Amino acid sequence: MNRVLAERPLEGAASENDPALRASRARQRRGRWLAHGILLLGVLIFALPIWITLVGSSHDVNTIGRGEVPLWFGSHAIDNYIAAWERGGSAVRNTRAVPAGTMLWNSAVMATLIAAGKIAISILSAYAVVFFSFPGRMAFFWMIFITLMLPVEVRIIPTFQVVVDLNLTDSMAGLVIPVIASATATLLFRQFFLTIPDEYVEAAKIDGAGPLRFFWDVVLPLSRTNIAALFVILFIYGWNQYLWPLLIITDTSLETVVVGLSKMIGRGDAQNEWNAIMATAILALLPPVAVVILMQRWFVKGLTETEK
Repeated sequence: MNRVLAERPLEGAASENDPALRASRARQRRGRWLAHGILLLGVLIFALPIWITLVGSSHDVNTIGRGEVPLWFGSHAIDNYIAAWERGGSAVRNTRAVPAGTMLWNSAVMATLIAAGKIAISILSAYAVVFFSFPGRMAFFWMIFITLMLPVEVRIIPTFQVVVDLNLTDSMAGLVIPVIASATATLLFRQFFLTIPDEYVEAAKIDGAGPLRFFWDVVLPLSRTNIAALFVILFIYGWNQYLWPLLIITDTSLETVVVGLSKMIGRGDAQNEWNAIMATAILALLPPVAVVILMQRWFVKGLTETEK
């Protein structure tokens, strides 16, 4: 037996020199290099436009106007960002330019209210559908679910008419309330609530907890990661809203940054101030990126956590 044990390392050493094993490891290394190369190429393709925008925001208007595409920073970054933040550019071409600071504030308020409102309404409606028994419960749920099949363009004309009749145009309420409901979030919360054990409900009843107490002390804490994940998605959804703010807002003091960017690009022979446009675009990227970075841990946990 001692001789057999002594020979085992030799067998392992021999296996290290096996040509088939070396070939397999070489194929694995090539596969890893290929995968990393493809990922790096994808990152470069997606990052290059952002890099050009960031670099272009640091040059003067004449450099961009000549059609040059600089790949390194210029010396006008501070002036361009100050002009975009305070005046929406130099305002030579457009005397009604809206400051980027105002547009960013409007977009941040709108996106936050939309995300918070969608989560609040969806979690309450899903809680009612799962934990309450009333006639037509599933019928109401399917009515909510069917709205996923209706594109925004189908609903936008009647929604606009309702907002006009309620005198909500040119107001933050008109921007937020019509898009505050979310069938997708309701469906996701419902599916999560179905995984909560019935023993929790029975224990709450024994302790004398009512529906609101059970929701606040049990359901809401269990839903924190889901709420965080949905908040990131819904905040970006609200931030990127274009069609509805373009339709409902004519007051420039309520203009959002996505709409404002499109208006900064002139039509016809108008000269575009690309340095200010690029500076505003970079500023428009910062709030969504900050939300994703700050809530990344909760976002990933909410999407991947399965054990409750």
